[in-house]
Amino acid sequence: MEAQARGLLETEPLQGRDEDMVASADFPSMLSEEEREELKAELVQLEDEITTLRQVLSAKERHLVEIKQKLGMNLMNELKQNFSKSWHDMQTTTAYKKTHETLSHAGQKATAAFSNVGTAISKKFGDMSYSIRHSISMPAMRNSPTFKSFEERVETTVTSLKPQTKEDGFCCSLDQF
Repeated sequence: MEAQARGLLETEPLQGRDEDMVASADFPSMLSEEEREELKAELVQLEDEITTLRQVLSAKERHLVEIKQKLGMNLMNELKQNFSKSWHDMQTTTAYKKTHETLSHAGQKATAAFSNVGTAISKKFGDMSYSIRHSISMPAMRNSPTFKSFEERVETTVTSLKPQTKEDGFCCSLDQF
């Protein structure tokens, strides 16, 4: 009897051979008429209890919805709360903490690298700017044919504008500028 009771309480899933044995068993012929009547009565009682429980659960769910409506709670608020709780639960996991630390460290390294690259580029531009200014002020640049040609064109333009300004009656000349 103890082995039989233990077999009913086992939570292990049925194996293929166990299923075959249960399927081939002829339970109705093993039961007496009295046992069959008791099982039928128990079955009717269980079905009635299940129906009652479903009705009670449905009534409780309706009452829950009414209370939530009175409190101003809606589906969006519940979703926000569930999301916040899930996010908080996820953040407390060790996997998240390790990943966060690793990515944070990588971000710091990347920031430092970009800063170094930016500093190097700025320094190069500064050097180039100094180099260009220095080369413009050099006498060799001023004596180049290109610079001479440009200087002559500017002088010609200024000279051609001077007489026009005097004729128009302006009181000042370009020499003042």
